[in-house]
Amino acid sequence: MITSLQNPAIKNIVKLSKNRERREQQLFVIEGARELSLALQSGYRPEALYVCGEIFEKTKYPDLLSFLPGEIVFDISFPVFEKIAYRENSDGIVALVKSKSHGLGDLVLSKNPFLILLESVEKPGNLGAILRTADAAAVDAVIVCDPQSDLYNPNVIRSSVGGLFTVQTAVCSSEEAFEWLQNHNITSYAAELQAAEFYQQTDFSRPSAIVMGTEAEGLSDFWLKNATKRIKIPMRGKIDSLNVSVSTAVLTFEAMRQRGF
Repeated sequence: MITSLQNPAIKNIVKLSKNRERREQQLFVIEGARELSLALQSGYRPEALYVCGEIFEKTKYPDLLSFLPGEIVFDISFPVFEKIAYRENSDGIVALVKSKSHGLGDLVLSKNPFLILLESVEKPGNLGAILRTADAAAVDAVIVCDPQSDLYNPNVIRSSVGGLFTVQTAVCSSEEAFEWLQNHNITSYAAELQAAEFYQQTDFSRPSAIVMGTEAEGLSDFWLKNATKRIKIPMRGKIDSLNVSVSTAVLTFEAMRQRGF
């Protein structure tokens, strides 16, 4: 039983809340039995698992520990769990996990792919919400270009409800993504406010990628110039834009409707 807040392993988990530490150590933290279960199904393997028994006994995933070797499982006290937990209503379980590569070459596409491409996404909550949408719509992949937010940020994992582990993701530059789309004959649709074509008039039935920018700046000139088409969502009120995760969901599910899903 780990009871000391000064335990080196516990102190390291706290350090992994920082992007720099995650990058240097190639490790990240998963909190919650559901999220960990999805990660295991996607091939992630924990290096260590910390369990607060008095909380975990109430979990809906009581068999989770049976899939993991006992030597990596450590009991921790409630105060220790509170120290390393970053959310409420958790299952009393925190895992230390090795990160994966997320290259464009790792993506496996269907015969008629649909992708979500995000440029310079800033807020982890928005990235997580988009991954959740991507899972719900069963898109082929989410490509994050020139990222301002780390895929393994705890808020990405939390807001995606584990969607980070169920959706293929790639991280690259905008130039690399554009070249990759061209090589795979995928039509790109840049979402922007001044576009001439409404999204309902757009044909998403063929290999397609929607390209989404930040709420503050929108898309860069690179994508506005190079995307195949520009499209927009009609704004009928006084506010001229939607949250980027909401906009992504609107466009994605229109594409799914056209594809008969």
